[in-house]
Amino acid sequence: MSAYIKPTFLAILLATASAPFAMGQVKPVSVTIDFSKSYQTIDNFGASDAWSCQFTGNWPDAKRNKLADLLFTQDTLADGSPKGIALSLWRFNIGGGSTEQGAQSGIKDEWRRAGSFLDSNNTYNWNRQAGQLWFLKAAKERGVAQFLGFCNSPPYPFTINKKTYATGGQTNIAPGQYLAFAGYLADVVNGVEKKTGVRLNYISPVNEPQWDWSDGGQEGCPYTNLEIAGLLKAMNTRFAALKTPAKLIFAEAGSINYLHTMGDKPGKGNQINDFFNPASANYIGNLAHSAGKIAAHSYFTTSPIASSTRMRHALADSVAKIPGLSFWQSEYCILGDNAGEINGSKRDFGMDAALYLAKVIHTDLTAANATAWQWWTAISAYDYKDGLIYIDKNKNDGNIYTSKMLWALGNYSRFIRPGAVRIATAVGEQSAASVPVMVSAFKNGNKFTMVMINPGSEAVRVKLDLVSDSVVLTRRYTTSDSSELLAEPLNGKENIVPLKARSITTIIGLMQ
Repeated sequence: MSAYIKPTFLAILLATASAPFAMGQVKPVSVTIDFSKSYQTIDNFGASDAWSCQFTGNWPDAKRNKLADLLFTQDTLADGSPKGIALSLWRFNIGGGSTEQGAQSGIKDEWRRAGSFLDSNNTYNWNRQAGQLWFLKAAKERGVAQFLGFCNSPPYPFTINKKTYATGGQTNIAPGQYLAFAGYLADVVNGVEKKTGVRLNYISPVNEPQWDWSDGGQEGCPYTNLEIAGLLKAMNTRFAALKTPAKLIFAEAGSINYLHTMGDKPGKGNQINDFFNPASANYIGNLAHSAGKIAAHSYFTTSPIASSTRMRHALADSVAKIPGLSFWQSEYCILGDNAGEINGSKRDFGMDAALYLAKVIHTDLTAANATAWQWWTAISAYDYKDGLIYIDKNKNDGNIYTSKMLWALGNYSRFIRPGAVRIATAVGEQSAASVPVMVSAFKNGNKFTMVMINPGSEAVRVKLDLVSDSVVLTRRYTTSDSSELLAEPLNGKENIVPLKARSITTIIGLMQ
């Protein structure tokens, strides 16, 4: 961090005084933080290595290290701004072997194929998935402590059609292969640790089981709740026998409504009740290797904000009925047209996508009480809003393009660390002409963190009322049209905070 004289908080206010405030904003927006009311404890913020890391992990050292720094490092630049977003969990795609099958896999786009350590003759090759293994090591070297291995499909030697996608929307693994699949995943946990020094803390063997996965667009396998219960019981049995330390995550529902409603897929909804109610025939909540998490993806439920919030409150109520259970939002990127608010097609490097993403994270944290929030593909070669970082679609080398979505997630992941507890916030009346400011706050030991989203086209002022505790505000980090987690010092207990237009601002402090 460079040496310089810190400006006072008043100086910062004067510097921003000439910025236009929201039309009709006679007084600041009042935000009350009540430290006596607390909610969920945060487990992690993460993203996935699928699918580009199989190639970018073999790019020239300077390029792949830049990618790893952007995603994992907790280091700062000379001005105190973060060098990267410091993810606290990394998702490793345990592939089904479509890479090794090549064109015979039926998956035409080789960037959507995934490698496997298992050969068709049931022998292992731990030199495979080398690019992804490089990112595992790079993440650990930069301080990431949590790792999850996930499967879109069982390895093709175990599947019914010997492909890594399904036929006719039916599950692609027979019950007689459950234990073999479980043994393979136990071997992967041990093999990856021996190869890289990285232990996979969690295994998620099922992904979006509600979808058919029959078009060959990528690896995938559908399951009913009955089939998931059988598979997870087999996983638990084999993990126990082999003393595998990883915990099981289930069941990565394709949309949050499948967790607490019947949905539109018979036998694939109401997963909280089916898996965690002891009276259910599919009860697996007592498995020794269960992580005690129910996971789902936030796709197709994020717009408009009113219905999005209602659905997440209903989900939180359902989770709260099961002692010890918590909810992970384990995959998201911007898909579809989202009620006309934003379209998922085409890359977006600017604040439109970043503000939408921040709104989704905020709602998942404050309405659904998510204890983890994980993005889909960290590095994308496609022309969709599916990447935190974009690259040229080149297997050997290429350019790197950062998006504002990367830094929007960083407003949360960089500062809200594992163990942080969300505390109560209340936002007062806002001008009818303004777009509502969204606020969430967290404490972690004596550290205080608050994230504020101003999606409006004009700057606003926020007046903070910190109930019950004395907090010294030390620094703010702003992502906006003109900045990416720009660090600015704060000086003490002054409580008027200006928010730039179209911005995401994280404020940190110390509780006394």
